[in-house]
This record gives sequence, structure tokens and C-alpha cells, in this order.
Amino acid sequence: MLKNLFTVSSMTLVSRILGFVRDMVIARYFGASAGADAFFVAFKIPNFFRRLFAEGAFSQAFVPVLSEAKEKAGMERVRHLVDAISFRLLMALLLVIGIGMVFSDAVIWLFAPGFHAEPFKFQLTAEMLRITFPYLLFISLVALSSAILNTYNHFAVPAFTPVLLNLTLIAAAIGLSPHFDIPVLALAWGVLLAGILQLALHLPFLWRLGLLPRPRPIDDPGVNEVKRLMLPALFGVSVAQINLLIDTVLASFLVTGSVSWLYYADRLMEFPLGVFGIALATVALPGLSRAAARTDWHAYRAQIDTALRLIWLVGVPASLGLMLLAAPLLATLFQYGAFTPEDVMQSSRALMAYALGLVGFMLVKVLAPAFYALKDMKTPVRIAVIALVVNTVLNLVFIFPLAHVGLALATSLAAFVNAGLLYHHLRGTHFERHEGWRALLWRGVLAMGGMVAWLLLWTPSTTDWLSADAWHRIGWLAALVVSAVALYGALLWLLGVRLHHVRLYRGED
Repeated sequence: MLKNLFTVSSMTLVSRILGFVRDMVIARYFGASAGADAFFVAFKIPNFFRRLFAEGAFSQAFVPVLSEAKEKAGMERVRHLVDAISFRLLMALLLVIGIGMVFSDAVIWLFAPGFHAEPFKFQLTAEMLRITFPYLLFISLVALSSAILNTYNHFAVPAFTPVLLNLTLIAAAIGLSPHFDIPVLALAWGVLLAGILQLALHLPFLWRLGLLPRPRPIDDPGVNEVKRLMLPALFGVSVAQINLLIDTVLASFLVTGSVSWLYYADRLMEFPLGVFGIALATVALPGLSRAAARTDWHAYRAQIDTALRLIWLVGVPASLGLMLLAAPLLATLFQYGAFTPEDVMQSSRALMAYALGLVGFMLVKVLAPAFYALKDMKTPVRIAVIALVVNTVLNLVFIFPLAHVGLALATSLAAFVNAGLLYHHLRGTHFERHEGWRALLWRGVLAMGGMVAWLLLWTPSTTDWLSADAWHRIGWLAALVVSAVALYGALLWLLGVRLHHVRLYRGED
């Protein structure tokens, strides 16, 4: 697990760094303006459906079935399954995209009803949506390809793929936007081009593996199994995406800039979540599915325990670091051009609220696949419904006193509810903690305490960050992050934490 995790994390790190460069460019050119709000909504909608159909319910249902076919039936059976599944996915995507493009105004009404009070913003969002919606086709096929490659332990290419999106949007903002009457439209065309490039990157690797899909209307028993698993998974993923939809809907009624403030805060929170949390989940699902297919329950339980130990030692300090460095990070990365000090302050408050829930988000990413590997889709769905209700209630409670920050806080608390219930159900059926947790917990607490004390001692005030020039911000932030990470790692070592305390089972990497 650790070797594959390192591969995915390192590739994702490159992508996330370029993602920050992308967001710095967008912030510099468009700030937290009406045009930026419009683009973020138009980009969020195809991503919503991507997470719903492709990377969400489809992948969760497809990977266990594909893993079982790989383990028990051989390559020819896998090819047949891939061809049959790809045809059905393609047909569903074309239908959804056609509806979305024809009824783009109605889709904007659904996702951002508050925009209707500002006709220019509403129409601009609808126009950009008609450009970005076909991106769903290409990125969903990329998700299909990623599921295949990951099942065969080829993790690098899927993890690297988002780099192309970031590079294309950077090029669109800098090179294309001056040639448009409405410059922000260049970003929408950049999204579409990125989808084409991402799919093109995957095709040679699928061909080399002998699994390049040939979409055909053929029958395969695995298709019915995927459908059976996908229906509850689709509902479960829908619940998670409805949470995001509710946040966007409510933010659209707040002051202009609220959608953008939440976006930039979420992007920073997504950095450790993507580099570590999602990477860990990406590696865990195929491994857990293989263990379940072989009924190797020792391997199954050990992989979950290893993932939880990694979240404790990496996820918790990442959460603390984000909370302590929220304003410095946002000022250093985004306070240029159209992005003002007020934007930094508003985004930093949202980031602190999101950072509070980072560990909850990571736990959900790891614990839910433990159920999917068992082909148990219903339990995560029931728990996700509870989390949805909690998130909705907390949104309505917090939005009035805290505005956009309340939306972020509600999302974080709901993530912990989701993770806590998943863990409770999993521990009661298929999981027991291994020995050594008590020592690992107190060693982690001591090391994190030292890291927090170091950051509190050496981090300048927010006023100093806002007034400093770019190079001073970059240098000081880099020194803080590197020194804090080094201190934390050294303290763990001095306290006796070693690799064998985390990696409990070598298994199949």
C-alpha cells in the first residue's frame, strides 16, 4: 500500500502545486468578481455530475466487479466487461450532456438561483455552462480508464492527469483571455480542451494494457452486477453532492464574492485531501476489493488499520497546519492583482472552518471504500443521508450569524458525523483495531504539540502578511512549512515511531 500511496501522492502533489498556480493566475486576472463567480459555478456543474456518475457511483460499483473478474476469470472476461460497460456509460453521458446543454438556464436556476437577481451574471454562467458541459463526457471516460488502470496497479497516469487541466487553464487565462470580449469565457473553453487532452493521455496506456475500450451493445453478467451495486451507490454519492449543491445554492444568495471565497478556501483544503486523503482512498479500494475477493480478511483489516494510522499521523497535523496558517497561505498564494486583502480575510475564515473537518473528509474517503469492497453499498448510503440532514440543518443554523463561513463549518461537522457512523458500523462487523494504537496516539499528540507551539511562536501577524511583498511572503511561508514538517518528523522519530508501526501488512502492492 505505501509504495502505491507514494506514487499517487507524488503525482497528485505535482498536480496540486500546478493547481495552486492555476488559482493564483485566475485570482490575479479575475479576483472574486461576478465573472469569477460565474465560472466557478459553470465549472462546478459538470464536476458535480462527474463525481455523481463517473468517479462516484460508477467507480465504486465498477472497481469491485472488475477486481473480481481479474482475480477469478482472466483477461478475456475483463475485456468483455470493459467493452459492455463503456458502451452503457457513453450512452448515459451523451443523454445527460444533451439535456444539460439544451436546458442550461434551468440548470443554473437549480445550482445558483441567487444569480437570477443579477442578469449579467446569470446569462454569463449559462453561456459558460454550454461550453463546459461536454467536459463531462471526456472526464468521465478518463474516470473509467483510471478505474481500469488502478485495478491493474497503474496509479501514476491517473494521478498525473489533472496536471493537463491546470496547465490548460493557466494558458487560457494568460494567453486566450485577452482575445475575448468577456475575458473569463476563455476559462470555459480551456476546461473543454483540457478534457480532450486528458482522455488522449490515457488511450496509449489502455492500449498497452490490452484494455482499450471498444464500446459495444453486448451483454455481460458484470454489467448487471455493476447496475445492482450502482443504484445504492448513486444515491449515496448523490447525498454527498447534494451537500455541495446546497452550499452553492445558499452561497449564491450571499454577497458577490462568497462563491469565490468558498472556492479558494476549498482549494487549499483540497490540497492535503487530494495529495494524501484521496490518494490513500484510490490505493485502498483496489487492494480492499482484491482482499475481499480472495476472502483474505487479515489483509482486509490490516489495510484499513494502516490507512487509519496514516490519517492520524499525517491528516491531523495537516488540519492543524491549515488552521494556523490559513491567512498566510491565502495571502501568499492569491493576494495579487484583483484579489484584495478583504478577499484574503474572508477566504481565510472559510479555510479555518474547512480545515476543522479535514480529518473527517479523509476518514470518509477511506472508510466508505471498505464497504464498497464488500459490495455493501446500502450502509454508506444510510449514513450519508444522516450526514445530509445534519449538514442542511447546520447550514441553516450557521449561515445567518457566519454567512459563507457557516456553510464551510456545517460541511466540516457533517463530515465528522459521516465518518463516525461509518467507523461505528465497520468496527461492529468487519474491522478490529490492531495493537499499538495507544502508544501511537500519545506519541502523535506530543509531536503535534511541538509543531503547533513552533508555528504559534514564529508565525507573524495577519497584518504583517497582508502588508509584505510577494517574495517575503513566499520565503517566510516556505520556511515555516518546511521547518514545521521537519520538526514534526524529528519529534516522531525521537519518540520512537517507525515504519513498522504503520505498515501492518505488505500484501500485494
